[in-house]
Order: sequence, then C-alpha cells, then structure tokens
Amino acid sequence: MQYEGVCIAVKDVNLSKKFYQELFNLEVFQDYGINVSFGGLSLQQEFDWLVGIPKESILEKAHNMELYFEEDDFDGFIAKLGLRGDIEYIGEGVKEASWGQRSIRFYDLDGHIIEVGENMKVVVKRFLDSGMSMEETSKRMDVSIPDLETLLRS
Repeated sequence: MQYEGVCIAVKDVNLSKKFYQELFNLEVFQDYGINVSFGGLSLQQEFDWLVGIPKESILEKAHNMELYFEEDDFDGFIAKLGLRGDIEYIGEGVKEASWGQRSIRFYDLDGHIIEVGENMKVVVKRFLDSGMSMEETSKRMDVSIPDLETLLRS
C-alpha cells in the first residue's frame, strides 16, 4: 500500500486551483474539471457527490486538520501573503515556537486551516549564522547535535 495524499472539498475548484498555484507555486499534476491534483494535494468540487453524502453535511472551518507547508524564504512568503486581500488569519499572525521556528496559520478559500512554517534547516542555519555554536543551537532547539547535522546534510 502507498499513501497518495489528501483530497479537500472546495466550492469552486477553479478559484481554489488559482489560490494554491499563486500562493504555493503548486503545479497541476492532473486536471479532471471538478477534481484537480497537484500530486499530494487534490481539490474536489462536489465532494458530496464524490463520497455519497448529503451536501449539507460538508462542514466549513471544521478545525480538525491542517495542511502544512515549510518555506525556505519565510519572510518573502509573509510579504507575498500580505499582498492578498482574501486571507483570514488565525491568531495574531507570525509566531515563533520555543525551538525557534516561525510559522503562520490562516484559512484557504474554503475554510481549511493552512500552516506555513519556516523550513527547519533554515532555522538551524539562521542560528548558526547569528554566531550560535552547534551546542547552543542544539540546546535552543532541544534537538541533538547528530539530528541537527543530519538535517543540515539533507
């Protein structure tokens, strides 16, 4: 068995396709009209028809899952996000976790939660570039030095 990805319900597949292409630079892998696949993420209009459930049971803002992305140029992504007028943020905006990774959460056009986090390799490099030693970075991030070395080699 092989995991293939996630399929999310959308109201307008063309608007959602444009949203994901513009914001995340995703490329369409397959386009079947009411179903568009970017590879690991698929968008499905008429989800009720697909799975055979009543249309009124399709929830908005269910708050029980999120799509997670990591970004190398986190500051650039935040600037790109700020240029859009259709983003509803969750919380106060950019947060920095105790281990130093910055992230932001918001809704897509259909109320699915999206989290975009700074790539962890970039976090490690940011700490090292600021003058922190590998030992200090390990302590700050609560990650072993061998795990940090593996991440830097990836």
